[in-house]
Amino acid sequence: MDRGGRPGWLPSLGFAFLSFNCGMAIYRSSSDPSAVAFVVVAYLALIALFRCLHLLERAPAGGQARASMKAAVWGLSTLLTLMFSYKVAAIMPLWGAAGVWVMGLGTIVAGFYAFFVHREAP
Repeated sequence: MDRGGRPGWLPSLGFAFLSFNCGMAIYRSSSDPSAVAFVVVAYLALIALFRCLHLLERAPAGGQARASMKAAVWGLSTLLTLMFSYKVAAIMPLWGAAGVWVMGLGTIVAGFYAFFVHREAP
């Protein structure tokens, strides 16, 4: 069913849940400006990532718009991976922090490979 590019009820419900939780996190962290900034940047990056994914799905294959959307999706997912790796690693012991960073960097490299290096067989 063509909805004209509009999301269905389930993505809308997920967005409402994300927005509510971000609002609650900002409210509870109002005395810590760095925590508020983290939540706001993560929220805006997620919104932008979802929008770019939507545009990537609708972009014609092989076009410049598709290449731009791939770069935007990879950049935003890299930003989010680095942000959350930093927060998680900060509360881990040294060996756990090293593991978090290795997994995060592995995810970033694998995403770059999948988007920009790997070519599907015709």
